[in-house]
Amino acid sequence: MLRSPRRPNILLLMLDQLSPQSLESYGHRLVKTPHLTDLAERGVVFENAYCNSPLCAPSRFSMMAGQRVSRIGAWDNAVEFPSSVPTFAHYLRAAGYRTCLSGKMHFVGADQLHGFEDRVTTDMYPGDFGWTPEWERPEHIHWWFHNMLSVYEAGAYDRSLEMDYDEEVATEATRWLYDHARGTDERPFMLAVSLMHPHDPYLAPRHLYDGYDAADIDMPRVPFIPPDERDPHGRRMWALYDRGEFRITEAHVRTARRAYYAMTSYGDELLGKVLAALRATGKEEETVIVVTADHGDMLGERGQWYKMSFHERSVRVPLIATAPKALSPRRVAQNVSLVDLLPTFLDIARDGAGPALVEPVDGRSLLPLAAGDATGWPDIVHAEYMAEGVTEPLFMIRQGRYKYVTAPGDPPQLFDLAADPDELKNLAGDSAHAALEQGFAAAAAARWDAGAIRREVIASQRRRHFIQPALLEGRIHPWDYQPRRDASKLYNRNYGAELYDTDRRARIPYRPEPKPDGKKS
Repeated sequence: MLRSPRRPNILLLMLDQLSPQSLESYGHRLVKTPHLTDLAERGVVFENAYCNSPLCAPSRFSMMAGQRVSRIGAWDNAVEFPSSVPTFAHYLRAAGYRTCLSGKMHFVGADQLHGFEDRVTTDMYPGDFGWTPEWERPEHIHWWFHNMLSVYEAGAYDRSLEMDYDEEVATEATRWLYDHARGTDERPFMLAVSLMHPHDPYLAPRHLYDGYDAADIDMPRVPFIPPDERDPHGRRMWALYDRGEFRITEAHVRTARRAYYAMTSYGDELLGKVLAALRATGKEEETVIVVTADHGDMLGERGQWYKMSFHERSVRVPLIATAPKALSPRRVAQNVSLVDLLPTFLDIARDGAGPALVEPVDGRSLLPLAAGDATGWPDIVHAEYMAEGVTEPLFMIRQGRYKYVTAPGDPPQLFDLAADPDELKNLAGDSAHAALEQGFAAAAAARWDAGAIRREVIASQRRRHFIQPALLEGRIHPWDYQPRRDASKLYNRNYGAELYDTDRRARIPYRPEPKPDGKKS
């Protein structure tokens, strides 16, 4: 356990759709991320960390709740996150932390805080039911990002909506850190800073795109696999967002990967500003910093893009933890997942006291592993996918070196990731691995009732497909979060605190007003 005279602050840094395979700290030698690399060199790197659903909202809801997707009904990118589900923000707030969110968390529904006391930006994506899938009409495909325009139009851009958003996220996060440091609130803080980059579309800031030479860009390890030769879910993904509508050449793939790397560098650049503010306020030594993502990006491997599958580039995430004077640099090989963050944060916040869990969670505290103690760690991860591109729930179990994927109607898949990291040899049906496969199948059947889950998903979709158009009739009351700042309390004003004291208190470092030392005339 991390112990200190004062409980440590927690700074959660998230990038969207960032595969660990594209980071220097995970073996990539081209992508430039000096700030993330520095954190990795000074901290603990979890080599086999996974999201619990390879899609934005379900992954984030599951992470915040510490519970699997099917337990909290986090089916897709347009499902309500119930206010009654406890999150790590609730627990930390109850433990005496000041909690703040800057950036994306993809909350859906009227509750746009979920335990965060402060929220300093709006979200990037809608908070309503407009992106609800239709399992009963799988032929109906929502236009949003479910096409290959992101790859076809990838390249250098001078401005994008995502650049606008992430600059605001970084600016407001640094402002909040400075305001907290010069304020009177003595509570430790938990600040989540969540960027959009390097999420598609692959629109890279020009100055960073130009810093990568096209000839240096590595191409996919597994070349394009024709759709009819892919596994059933791979074929579904082709039907969902590709369909051959755009003729994607090798040049398009190279450009998209180059843009993704530049966008990753951009995210690192912005997070560097947040880290500089943490350092300037004198809080770095008493802050636990955690870096992660909600899911990865296939980035052209096997001819697939984005996420929404259980291939390694889609479902694995970076996970780096830095705690000065508390955690020594090391690499952790055990399998872990994002549901482990809630119990980890609570373990940090408790420090011998604090709130107990009010309901079971599916994760475990990572602090023992981070300290080098793997005793009793189950080394197992569960993941689920119930959104676009399927009409039956899809499940994954990663245990030890093996990964098992199953869905009603699909042949099972079993991979030995130590011998076959690119997942090219399906061991399911192999007599030499029959006992192993049977064990995984039994574990999946015991954990998930696929039929019951499917009925829940379809019932939820029906309700939302009725409610969304109804709420767009007549007067509209958006759920999207509106950050509010009271201008009457900003900068210099002639009421409230003394004018000169306001100016002086805003300085970091703070210095009392010196007494006059000149001669009086």
